[in-house]
Amino acid sequence: MTAPHPTTATPGGHPAATPDAPSAPPFLLTTAAALHALPRPAGRRALVMTMGALHEGHASLIREARALAGPEGQVVVTVFVNPLQFGAGEDLDRYPRTLEADLDIAGSAGADHVLAPSVDEVYPGGAPEVRISAGPMGERLEGASRPGHFDGMLTVVGKMFHLVRPDVALFGQKDAQQLALVRRMVRDLAFGIEIVAVPTARESDGLARSSRNRYLSEDEHRSALALSRALYAGQDAAARGEDPASVRAAARRVLDEAAHGAPPVVLDYLALVDPADFTEITGAFPAEAVLAVAARVGTTRLIDNLPLASAPGPAPSPASGARP
Repeated sequence: MTAPHPTTATPGGHPAATPDAPSAPPFLLTTAAALHALPRPAGRRALVMTMGALHEGHASLIREARALAGPEGQVVVTVFVNPLQFGAGEDLDRYPRTLEADLDIAGSAGADHVLAPSVDEVYPGGAPEVRISAGPMGERLEGASRPGHFDGMLTVVGKMFHLVRPDVALFGQKDAQQLALVRRMVRDLAFGIEIVAVPTARESDGLARSSRNRYLSEDEHRSALALSRALYAGQDAAARGEDPASVRAAARRVLDEAAHGAPPVVLDYLALVDPADFTEITGAFPAEAVLAVAARVGTTRLIDNLPLASAPGPAPSPASGARP
């Protein structure tokens, strides 16, 4: 870890880097200028971008970032609820904001700094006129369900890359389409940043960890387990050497049953796609694929996915956490 930097208290009562008084990491920064004023680490600077409400899934990203950065490197975690990626009627206003707890989790996982900028810091002068377009890939699956979401996501990722200036950035496999789009943006626009994927963190019952899980009642949580069960059913079909249509059918049977549950699982999409561009797989099973699902349980929309290997070889281990 980098050596401690002097800090002062922000209006929220958290430490922010200044040249005056010492504090323990992680250090809360509210401007990119404060980050840039710090010495550049001797090792790599690793970035983990979040919208806050940190949980074990984020902690696993931060721990991996710590390992990649090494003792001479630096881990920066950003906490920013990006208004550009929320559509009309989505949960921007009620999205959980838990900065006190986020600082504890980030520090325990190995972060050196938490950058929590204001909207004005990220978008001075208001919403940006010029944005990054996600292109055709951004209009599929999640993009079809949430128009404009990926344009907003790529715009803030590009902005954070410029503000933080990392050498490597880590993203969770749970947001597989986001991961694919970030990789494509970095390649197409020559950002010169290494992108590392970290497997999905799961609760002990198999539910993919998400900040939105806290919205679920006990009964809704139980119904939501159908998402991971469906993905594992598809994974098993792929491991048996079944074709793409059969893989989708195996997963769909679980979701069709869950649609009659109490409360029901309302399916948005189930798709078997090429992980490079998220086009639907219709022919022979490729070397790599992603089985992705999105559904609503009560008022909460959840997503999940599993990477699948081509048969007859075994599918890769799904993620951290026990399989239900």
